[in-house]
Amino acid sequence: MAVPLAFFGVFFAYPVSAIVSRGLKADGQWRFGRIGEVLSDPATGHVLWFTTWQALASTALTLLLALPSAYVFARFDFPAKRLLRAVVTVPFVLPTVVVGSAFLALLGRGGLLDSWWGIRLDTTVWAILLAHVFFNYAVVVRTVGGLWERLDPRQEEAARVLGASRFAAWRQVTLPALAPAVAAAALMVFLFCFTSFGIVQILGGPRYSTLEVAIYQQTAQLLDLPTAAVLTLVQFAAVAALLAVHARTVRRRESALRLVAPERTARRPRGAAQWTLLASVLAVAALLVLLPLAVLVLRSFDGPDGYGLGFYRALASAGGGTFSVAPLEAIGNSLSYALAATAIALVVGGLAAAALRHRAGRLVRGFDALLMLPLGTSAVTVGFGFLITLDEPPLDLRTSWILVPLAQALVGVPFVVRTMLPVLRAVEPRLREAAAVLGASPWRAWREVDLPLVGRALGVAAGFAFAVSLGEFGATVFIARPDSPTLPVAVSRLLGRAGELNYGQAMALSTVLMLVCAAALLVLERVRVDRSGEF
Repeated sequence: MAVPLAFFGVFFAYPVSAIVSRGLKADGQWRFGRIGEVLSDPATGHVLWFTTWQALASTALTLLLALPSAYVFARFDFPAKRLLRAVVTVPFVLPTVVVGSAFLALLGRGGLLDSWWGIRLDTTVWAILLAHVFFNYAVVVRTVGGLWERLDPRQEEAARVLGASRFAAWRQVTLPALAPAVAAAALMVFLFCFTSFGIVQILGGPRYSTLEVAIYQQTAQLLDLPTAAVLTLVQFAAVAALLAVHARTVRRRESALRLVAPERTARRPRGAAQWTLLASVLAVAALLVLLPLAVLVLRSFDGPDGYGLGFYRALASAGGGTFSVAPLEAIGNSLSYALAATAIALVVGGLAAAALRHRAGRLVRGFDALLMLPLGTSAVTVGFGFLITLDEPPLDLRTSWILVPLAQALVGVPFVVRTMLPVLRAVEPRLREAAAVLGASPWRAWREVDLPLVGRALGVAAGFAFAVSLGEFGATVFIARPDSPTLPVAVSRLLGRAGELNYGQAMALSTVLMLVCAAALLVLERVRVDRSGEF
């Protein structure tokens, strides 16, 4: 546990606390009165209200649309199932600025629906909600569907034989078993929507801001660190409370997975009702997930002289200004950074999961929640904190390439832990005890007992860490150097410039990033033989 604690202490707690202390101190004295001033400001109340209700609405809409899909993926077997499961997961690892841009191109003034059919949403709120559903759809499908396909359908069939109706059998047998997974998925979706940044920044305009957007505005645009520090504390407190509840739901969910091996319960649909359900779910997935992704691809080929590869060819030339290198170099930068971040996340997350597999005491549970904090803490605060704290020996890293992978690994570690932990807890401890009795050292027991059982989960954890590292934006935008941009940073810079060429190059880079993520997730689907991890 020492290595994960040291990693999070140095590269998470230290930068965040430094930013907060700078904002709340003046002439060496703490200014706690500033907290009351900021919280009593009507503008702060408006931000808090919008942040909360849009997160609740987005979560409800996501559950409404994704739960039927979770059932279909869990119980039905149909052609291209693995491919579609990988495709619906791509939005989750895309940079939020790309997601916001895709929905702006789809739903905004002059967008695809407006140009082709005259359909335009009159309010940006619906665009924000739909973009959040697009982004979080896979969280529900994977979290709930992963447990649903492990539930033995014969239990529900037995209730039907005893006289229960189909709905009563589902309500009394299946729903109680699914409740922890549904609660865990809902909490994660709410967390991601509550801390939404890129989507709201692009689609919300000047009228709508979440806490994360407000923190960015106060930090990067207004240079008002005291207000940003108070908003960071508010968001931190809310996220900590959410993660505490989430940890309880995860433990309840794991109890259903710990002692049973997954059985293949998927089968071909039977009857008109099941085929209709399958067709409806696939239609919703096509409209919600595939259509925005298709817009990215379409816009990347739609040049001033018609459809072609003009925007892709332009990626090979430098654009000048703050973007001093060819955008195409961002692909190599992102891949190298993501590989380094994956290695760091696997070491830190693997050691953390190994320490957490023996559930004992509040200290261990608190450490489990600590590992999830980077998912909900302001990435803007973390990135800015890196700049002002890691600038003196022995940690003068501001000019080092490793700074970007370290920030990306903070986001990757929770996915490694949540993927590895349930699998490690499912390993029968008596197998290790038997190996020890036969004379095996702890290292040999782990290598010959644990590793063969968790090897595939380790590969899945590496794949998710790699994918989310590719798409990390909030912290990287502060610390990526102009001559070494990542794909998300390059996309953001191109979108921030006027001109059709810059917009087209942004769509081309977004398409490349989407294809790389889709390829990585498709490989995961081929490697993965069970759904025992959280994701």
